[in-house]
Amino acid sequence: MPSGVVNDETPVLEGNVDAHQAGMATLNNRMADAKNERNRDWSNLPEKHPLNQFVKELPALLEKTGYNEMYGVELKITPEGQPPAHTTLMILQKFLRANEGDLTRAKEQLTNALKWRKEYKPLDALKETFSHDKFGGLGYVTKVTGATETKNKEDVVTFNIYGAAAKDPKKTFGDRDAFVRWRVALMELTLKQLDLNSGTEIIPDYGVGQNPYQFDYGKGGDPYQAIQVHDYQSVSFFRQPSEIKQSSQKIIDVFQRYYPETVSYKYFVNVPTIMQWMMGAMKMLMSKDSIQKMTWMTAGNELNQYLGSDVPKEYGGKGPALEGSGLTVKYDTEETGATAVADDKTGGESAPAEGATGHDLGDTQAPEIKT
Repeated sequence: MPSGVVNDETPVLEGNVDAHQAGMATLNNRMADAKNERNRDWSNLPEKHPLNQFVKELPALLEKTGYNEMYGVELKITPEGQPPAHTTLMILQKFLRANEGDLTRAKEQLTNALKWRKEYKPLDALKETFSHDKFGGLGYVTKVTGATETKNKEDVVTFNIYGAAAKDPKKTFGDRDAFVRWRVALMELTLKQLDLNSGTEIIPDYGVGQNPYQFDYGKGGDPYQAIQVHDYQSVSFFRQPSEIKQSSQKIIDVFQRYYPETVSYKYFVNVPTIMQWMMGAMKMLMSKDSIQKMTWMTAGNELNQYLGSDVPKEYGGKGPALEGSGLTVKYDTEETGATAVADDKTGGESAPAEGATGHDLGDTQAPEIKT
């Protein structure tokens, strides 16, 4: 068959296929940009969009759990004829993203998380006093600018300094319930610094950018997440007491179940070279999303390459030492530097709006949403 002829009769203009594909790509991009512009404020959600459906089913969910606070944000029922509260949409979108946009799974996880918060009272943990002898120097919360893996102007970072517990791990991890309570308090302090109640930006749908036909609210990740740094300086990866494994497994389970979409990226620093192969093996058991959010490095002073110059000198930056500058929880012996309450720069505790004291709905029934 001659070149440029189909069935020896139909001529084909060279380059038509490439031109058509390029034109379709341009059209798709323009359609996506138009949808982004129309829905920049979440005001024009399609009727069947999962987030819109989630809003409609929220009253029944709150009535079922008898609790309406998540991450310090009050989940508000939408009055008839008014748009949903932006901060409520943020929380619902986080649970949708954590479940790949599956509304059924997102509702189940949110229900379980609300029940847990009602019973465990994690906000109260932030007000409690912990043993400095057991947990002092183990965790700090700070802020940095210039993080390479996010598009945020400023990021909240939680430092987990495991070397502080290396000398006597049984003292730190021996009482599993006490350790979990302390770690939950540190997480709540992290969320407090994120200041979700002041959030105004859109959180993209799960998988944004992977499908040109997907309903889209903008490119990029969730801006309301924190970065975690896990420092293993002086920590032995061998002969670890059972208490460490049990406490670690428990807190991992708690965070996976009840704190979805709170961490944007994890850095593991001062990891011995001999352990790098273990990290590689771990990747085989992780999801692609999890792997993309992790970086391991042998030298802690390389962290500034990822988090900018605001990190402390021991991490290659120009910032002050964590002890003396980083926020931490309350201890029975005052630690040098700021605490969660003494040096709060968010303008007060991040808490639900007035009228939701305690966040326990009791026997109050949530009104039906009508749209």
